[in-house]
Amino acid sequence: MKRNVIAGLSLIGVGIVLGIMLVHYFGLDNRLSLFAKEKIGADAPPIKLPESVAAMNEAFVNVSNAVLPTVVSINVIVEEKKSQNPFREQWKEFFEFFGDIPFDNSPHKMEGSGSGVLVTKNGYIVTNNHVVDGATEINVTTYDKKKYKAKLVGADPYTDLALIKIDGEDFPVVHLADIEKVKIGEWVIAIGNPLGLNSTITSGIISAIGRGGLGLPSGNRSGYNVENFIQTDAAINPGNSGGGLFNLEGSLVGINTAIATRTGTYIGYGFAIPVDLVKSVIEDLMEDGKINRGYIGVQIRTVDETDAKAVGLDKVEGAMIHDVIKGGAADKAGIQPGDVILELDDKPVKTSNELQGMIVLRRAGDKVKLTIWRDKKKITKTVKLQPRKEDEEENSSNSKEDIESDDAQPEKYEFKELGFTVRELTQEDKKTFNVDEGVLVASVERFSPAYQRGLSIGGVIVKADGEKISSVKDLKKIIKSKSPGDGVLLQLKYKDNNRIVALEIPEKK
Repeated sequence: MKRNVIAGLSLIGVGIVLGIMLVHYFGLDNRLSLFAKEKIGADAPPIKLPESVAAMNEAFVNVSNAVLPTVVSINVIVEEKKSQNPFREQWKEFFEFFGDIPFDNSPHKMEGSGSGVLVTKNGYIVTNNHVVDGATEINVTTYDKKKYKAKLVGADPYTDLALIKIDGEDFPVVHLADIEKVKIGEWVIAIGNPLGLNSTITSGIISAIGRGGLGLPSGNRSGYNVENFIQTDAAINPGNSGGGLFNLEGSLVGINTAIATRTGTYIGYGFAIPVDLVKSVIEDLMEDGKINRGYIGVQIRTVDETDAKAVGLDKVEGAMIHDVIKGGAADKAGIQPGDVILELDDKPVKTSNELQGMIVLRRAGDKVKLTIWRDKKKITKTVKLQPRKEDEEENSSNSKEDIESDDAQPEKYEFKELGFTVRELTQEDKKTFNVDEGVLVASVERFSPAYQRGLSIGGVIVKADGEKISSVKDLKKIIKSKSPGDGVLLQLKYKDNNRIVALEIPEKK
């Protein structure tokens, strides 16, 4: 027994000695290395970022942290009517017996969401009109997860902007960028709440400025829509609407409003309302909840190469007037269809969208100086802007109505190279269009040069290159005098509006 105890103590002693030797040999920090797994990962990253790249990363991090608190999430409740069942009344008693009337017309609630940007410390928030349009309840969640009930201060469907208000003080607010310093190609970040993902940041560049012709998502189609967007490739999706587009200084460049898409989600391009327009609308709505915008009272389009040839412009720029609203500001100032607006208050006008963007910053009663191209020379007109009459409706610019002819068939002539046919006016035509002279567009061949330029049947050509047209012969004379590549400017009167159409004389086949 004693021998066993001695043997055991000897083994323990040997173990202690071996342990001391192992610790001494392998070092104290590695005493467990005999039992550790393989080492995971390298000791350092394989590449050291250049200082410029590291600085760019830091810039994105800093601007994100700085502006995130200024963007809020907006949730709305909208009441919509259910679809009406045409058999509802007939089968009402039958359905009531089973306790239900399907497809009734009673309102039911729907939820919607979007984003907004805090613009004042006491809780004013700018968002898109289409986010809050028709809402019976507006709820706001700030970046710190606090929830507020909001009220609608005012809305402007023509710019798709709205102003809402929550109660509180010392909210973080955005800094507004100087639109003159916003440049194509500069980095921007978009912040919003897309697809239910709150406080999402995406990045890109400014792809274009002054983009138009998109159709506002507000559903407004009045003809007075202001479309002068900043285009970006920063990802914007449903729910981003009303959120902010910021530069790397953290200044608000625009309010995200729409995407170019065939799928309903982002496919590469998004659009924001520029900050100068946002500021103008905010100030108007904050004053009394209404917009006191001034209008020239014209319908315009951007001058293209054919227009420029037709009116004798050296440069392809400006906004061509194809209709003047009777009694409007332009009408009172002596502006005519066919005039081309080249400058507003000495600032160049390159496109119709730019002109809209300039005018929308003015109020009714303001005077603007327009530099106009007429009869191949520049003239100046001063226009006092007027408010829009609420009952003015959008004029149809694509009338396709055929006009019935009298029993005595009027003379016709087909301009084959251009693809349209005209005929003399009947007495009934003159009454219908309230004109004394002109020729009627009787047909337009699909995909012809005239068709592609927007000429449509059912209009009266009253002037060509500024000269009055009394007969088919007059129009033939003017067009026949042109050489291939020349332009001719037609002034037309439709039932509800006037139009200007520029045609380029094609090569003879």
